[in-house]
Amino acid sequence: MTVELKKPHPCGTKLFKILRVGSVCRVVCEGCGRDMDIDRLKLEKAIKRTFPAPENASKN
Repeated sequence: MTVELKKPHPCGTKLFKILRVGSVCRVVCEGCGRDMDIDRLKLEKAIKRTFPAPENASKN
């Protein structure tokens, strides 16, 4: 799933892809590709809107 955050990443984009969800979430910047771990509560507060995953994406 892709999310738009309220504040932009230093590279300038606000779009991030969520890779892992738990008490700590792993997200990847869509602009520069940097991956980072963010606390779930902090991420939930920072999300502005969500974009659903494509239907043809495989779920493993």
